[in-house]
Amino acid sequence: MWNVIKSVLAAFFGVQKEARRREDFAKGRAGPFIVVGVVMGIVLVVLIALVASLAAK
Repeated sequence: MWNVIKSVLAAFFGVQKEARRREDFAKGRAGPFIVVGVVMGIVLVVLIALVASLAAK
């Protein structure tokens, strides 16, 4: 699971290596990547909203 999380984080920031991307697509199923990506996307939106609300005070 940590490898999936690391891959999704690298993809979020656009720094994933081509070899790692190929390995993910060759070995991994799409389900875990989709779930982790959606969860991290929600966390990112919540963090941005929290920072914005704290900055507005």
